[in-house]
Amino acid sequence: MFCLTFEKRAYTLLLARPERQTGVLAISVILACLWQIKAGILPELNIHILGITAATLVLGFRLSMLTSTIALLITLLTQNYTIDSFGNAWMFSVILPVFFSYGLYLLIYRLLLHHFFVYIFVGAFIAGGMTAAFRIISSSLYFFYTGVYDWQTLSDNYLYFSVIMWFPEAMLNGMAITLLITYRPHWVKTFYDKEYLNK
Repeated sequence: MFCLTFEKRAYTLLLARPERQTGVLAISVILACLWQIKAGILPELNIHILGITAATLVLGFRLSMLTSTIALLITLLTQNYTIDSFGNAWMFSVILPVFFSYGLYLLIYRLLLHHFFVYIFVGAFIAGGMTAAFRIISSSLYFFYTGVYDWQTLSDNYLYFSVIMWFPEAMLNGMAITLLITYRPHWVKTFYDKEYLNK
């Protein structure tokens, strides 16, 4: 219940605290920079580091959704997106990954021991890798069922990246959260000192 209560106050606190606004903008710029570094052979089948899990753990659900959307809009300014491709990018780089990451966080918080290492290795590392794989698999299924690409094209040029991208995504999110909860734990809104450090 504490997590959900915090989420309801997220936007109110954002408007009231300039330092929080700075944090949201900074994370948006970091995500936008990460998303500029991408690879892809076919249109809309792009591979890049998401960083969504770290953003979700730091900001919570609502602010991570806002931050990721701002990052995508920044990316839009530097690349040519059609309305359809922007909608697809918003769905598969923002909406679904944030929902998936936050859902994993809630599941881990409810089912596993509240311990420092569980938070880092399961909540950030493994959840980050799973989010990257989920993004690629879900977008592959979408492009297949809408008839944009056939399954052979998707499996040969895109789907197998779900295995390759798992580790770098997991490393980036895990390292970012480790550094933050070591040096600036008060910046990470889903990390509670009394619960995770008293074990």
